[in-house]
Amino acid sequence: MKNQIFIIILLLVSVSCSNNMGDADGYGNFEATEVIISSETTGRIIQFDKVEGNLVEKGDQIALIDTTIFHLQKAEIEAGIKSVRTRISSINAQNEILNQQIENININIRRIGNMLKDEAATQKQFDDLTGQVAVLQKQISANNTQRESVVAEMGVMESRKATVNEQIRRSNVQSPLKGTIIEKYAEAGEVTTAGKPLVKVADLSVITLKVYISGGQLGSIKTGGICTVRIDDGIKGYRQFEGTVRFVSEKAEFTPKIIQTKEERVTMVYAVEIAVMNDGTLKAGMPGEAIF
Repeated sequence: MKNQIFIIILLLVSVSCSNNMGDADGYGNFEATEVIISSETTGRIIQFDKVEGNLVEKGDQIALIDTTIFHLQKAEIEAGIKSVRTRISSINAQNEILNQQIENININIRRIGNMLKDEAATQKQFDDLTGQVAVLQKQISANNTQRESVVAEMGVMESRKATVNEQIRRSNVQSPLKGTIIEKYAEAGEVTTAGKPLVKVADLSVITLKVYISGGQLGSIKTGGICTVRIDDGIKGYRQFEGTVRFVSEKAEFTPKIIQTKEERVTMVYAVEIAVMNDGTLKAGMPGEAIF
């Protein structure tokens, strides 16, 4: 009799567990936003203290590439800019002298003009002075043309300087997002090249569970809706989290081989992405279940 009671209890527990295992609406795996951060310049890595597992904020320094060459180029460009500015100042000073000479000659022109009316001066004297003014004005015009050329040269140098400054900025490799370093591909002292990966950073603060559902379940699932997400928690059963539906596929696809849906014979399913706030428990690739 006792054996029969024990068998009945085992059957009840088995049925209960079977029901608990089968009440999820969707099954899938967790995914994280992963970004591979690469070097944007070529050179030796002179600082790279980060290791796998480190938390980084957006804008934190990941690595520093040697900028010695860039700083030498910048110093050379700045010297050239200083020289060009000196030439511009010299041209401006020449024009000021020429303008003062024109002003002085104009005074004499007015004086000779008055004397010419009284026949105390000759027309040749008047014409010589006006000719001198015309020559000086042409010199000023030539200087202005030269100054425009020098100013254009200045613009080219300023552009080169901006390019070098940008290269220096990019040599300081920064994280574009808040996350965790999950892979590291280089070490301090190595020579890297532009485009070579340095680390992979994953945003694990909000992780996505991607599940697949049948067409019959679509009516109860809407973007922005709240659902329950759970993971295995050893012998205790499940650990639950609150999730928010942020994407529902509009097109059906064949069931992935590793996914089992509520309706086992369904061959066409819809992908649903659920955002879950992560307390550090959830990892990319971990299996999960969703209850809508």
